[in-house]
Amino acid sequence: MFKVASTRLLVAALLAAASVLHGPQAIAAEAWTVAQLMQALGKHRNGQATFSERKYLAVLDQPVESSGELRFQAPDRLEKITLKPRPESLVLEGNNLSVTRGKKQFNVRLSDYGEVAGFIDSIRATLAGDRNTLERTYALHLAGNAERWTLTLLPRDTRMAEVVTRINIAGTRGLLREIEILQADGDRSVMEIVAMGQAR
Repeated sequence: MFKVASTRLLVAALLAAASVLHGPQAIAAEAWTVAQLMQALGKHRNGQATFSERKYLAVLDQPVESSGELRFQAPDRLEKITLKPRPESLVLEGNNLSVTRGKKQFNVRLSDYGEVAGFIDSIRATLAGDRNTLERTYALHLAGNAERWTLTLLPRDTRMAEVVTRINIAGTRGLLREIEILQADGDRSVMEIVAMGQAR
């Protein structure tokens, strides 16, 4: 059975990656603010990128590594296609999350999971550049400047914070290069992303 906690983490990773699919954009180097970042992220309606991810789990001595592609199509379709070490497909569209592993497929209605829906609303708000909606779910902290910045998302909802304590998104100007998700149990994941057409 597809467990709630797994669903939360899958959606968190999937949705957090969504913002990376927004390509680079020239932004003034001075006075880099959350408002400018949201504006830059909200302008792109689709995108494609490659990713490499490392998951650090307390039960394992070595990180679990994977790689593949990310695809986003506005307003609400997002795909995470894992190619290595084993093929896997996560497709989020509207209220539905579909997970395919080999010949097995799981389908989840997001409306059945309130915390997951909170992640969805937050990312959709990010993609739309809707700062007010985003701040209803997360406390936002932006550090650095346009050339090297980090946006930290802290869940306001205690139930959500019981699963994910913090999301750190790092980037340069309008290009996001890394997403780190820290879980309440101490596990964490780091995803490095390169938009197609961009050099590492």
